[in-house]
Amino acid sequence: MAKHPEIGTAAPRFSIPGGVLHGNGGEGAEAAFERGDYGIDGAPGRPVVLAFYPGDDTAVCTKQLCSYSSGMERFEELDATVWGVSPQGVDSHERFARKHDLRMPLLADTDLVVARAYGVAAPGIGLRRSVFLIRPDGTIGWKHVSLLGMTYQEVETLTARLGELTAG
Repeated sequence: MAKHPEIGTAAPRFSIPGGVLHGNGGEGAEAAFERGDYGIDGAPGRPVVLAFYPGDDTAVCTKQLCSYSSGMERFEELDATVWGVSPQGVDSHERFARKHDLRMPLLADTDLVVARAYGVAAPGIGLRRSVFLIRPDGTIGWKHVSLLGMTYQEVETLTARLGELTAG
């Protein structure tokens, strides 16, 4: 496994496809799932919570992303954006987002290029559950890489860390 980027170093750049669920679609209509490319290209201009998760619609991943989605206001108060990254394709992400009303972009790292760049690719499971907080200047501000992946970093932990990063 590759080494994780160090705190204070530039976040690895990438551009991969993804999508995000918008709106409720109105009476009887579905919310729109907007597809596009997402990436860290130099300084993102605002904090980014980059949350790597092993799989759509699995027990721990669902709990993790539902908690992040329901806590979006707290991230937005800190001007942070939250991106979920996993090896599944955009079609899988759309089904997952619709099923659980997830309101953050879900990025498709199907070739594990981003997971390898961040040192979280893992044989057999695809990637390790991990979170990287990227400062507005494009550097790594904080990280947590899980060994087993059965737990995840809570919204309270992430927003506290983001608060520390943006206060300094």
